[in-house]
Amino acid sequence: MFEALPDKGVPGDQILGELRELRRADLPTHGGRLFAYVYDPALDGLDDLARAAHAISAHVNGLDPTAFPSLLAMENALVGAAVKLLRGGPEAVGSVTSGGTESLILAVKAARDSRPGLTTPRLVIPSTGHAAFAKAAHYLRVALDVVPVGDDLRADPAAMAAAITPDTVLVAASAPSYAHGVVDPIPEIAAAAAARGVRFHVDACFGGWVLPYLSRLGADLPEFDLAVPGVTSISVDLHKYAYAPKGVSLLLHRDETLRLPQYFAYADWPGYTMINPVISSTRSGGPIAAAVATLRTIGDAGYLELAERTRRAVAVLAEAVAATDGVRLFAPPETTVVCLTADDGGVDGGVDLFVLADELAARGWHTQPQMAFGALPATVHLTVTAAVSATVHEFAADLAGAVAAARARGPVRLPEPLIEAAGALTPEMVTPDLVAGLAEGLGLGGGDFTRMAAVNSLLNVTPPALREALLTGFLSLLQRPATATE
Repeated sequence: MFEALPDKGVPGDQILGELRELRRADLPTHGGRLFAYVYDPALDGLDDLARAAHAISAHVNGLDPTAFPSLLAMENALVGAAVKLLRGGPEAVGSVTSGGTESLILAVKAARDSRPGLTTPRLVIPSTGHAAFAKAAHYLRVALDVVPVGDDLRADPAAMAAAITPDTVLVAASAPSYAHGVVDPIPEIAAAAAARGVRFHVDACFGGWVLPYLSRLGADLPEFDLAVPGVTSISVDLHKYAYAPKGVSLLLHRDETLRLPQYFAYADWPGYTMINPVISSTRSGGPIAAAVATLRTIGDAGYLELAERTRRAVAVLAEAVAATDGVRLFAPPETTVVCLTADDGGVDGGVDLFVLADELAARGWHTQPQMAFGALPATVHLTVTAAVSATVHEFAADLAGAVAAARARGPVRLPEPLIEAAGALTPEMVTPDLVAGLAEGLGLGGGDFTRMAAVNSLLNVTPPALREALLTGFLSLLQRPATATE
């Protein structure tokens, strides 16, 4: 392992070579074989353009827009583009954030701080709402009311309305939900919130930039944007389906009055008066410039074409799942997600989804297994991007082979002592030594994460609180500096 701070400086070519070598261990960010984490339009020259734009503004600081008006102009341009796409009115405003989680935290903050007299402000979300809402509630000390979704995996408007109390500061729903890719009934929930005088946020971080184009292509999707009465704010990530580099998201409000509680201001100290629209103070202009360059080079017509390519890829993937014995679609593939599950529960002779994910990885396809939740079974999530259109037929063929191999391997059988030990654990009992021993026993001691079926199977049978503790401990185990002897 290289040293970040050597005794003497290292030549630039050597440093770049070392960085390229490190990247060889990463999952492929291009090529249409990674169904999570990254968004690839497969457009020649786009990466070079984005890197060049990033370099131009990398050292510009978003802390003070009066010192760097170029960044202010770019941020206003991005917000303006999103307001137009998401049908905001002339009063709509917005802010550029570092990602969807920051956008959601700020939406909750704005709602909480708009009602400073409450001792226990509350947030209402469906059970399919993104985990970032729980993070926002935890950070901001807002009580979280989670409402079960219906059998169609969508938020239940009546149940959401019933959960609203006098202390509710915000109601939120998804367009679409990340796990399953379905759009909640936004108009009905927005109307219920408005009738009770409560703000309503649409989490469109995942699909907000692509849904308008899918609708233009004929997809039968409910309305979800700022044109819907009762929607007071909406978030959309540009580093997802706007295909900008990480990390740029937008939080839009219907008007400036709604946005003002989002700001943090502090003047009661000897230094400069701090005024921040977002969580960070210092912000690099690099990602924002890269986002502007990306939007301008693709353009509206380009995004429509990318959405069409993505839609075709989703259709082929969905047909492949439907045609493969042993798996089935778990949710309707109405947006850009294909979510599948085992049609036999992974019993003897059936398909263990976690084994299937390993078999797909062995064939070069990287998917995202999702644990069982309540009555919902384990699933495999595929985020589909435009790049997948070039590889989708290969995946369809490999899916059949991976299912056959998963059947042949059979389901993961965890040792009974391990299951019993896990059943006796509580989150408070999880220690660094326990996690290190468990990781070693499951084959993760050497840092090989290519075969995860046993790990996922164990996590799948643990309660959420214990799963959180185990994974927190494991991430902490990974995130430590190497010693001189390692």
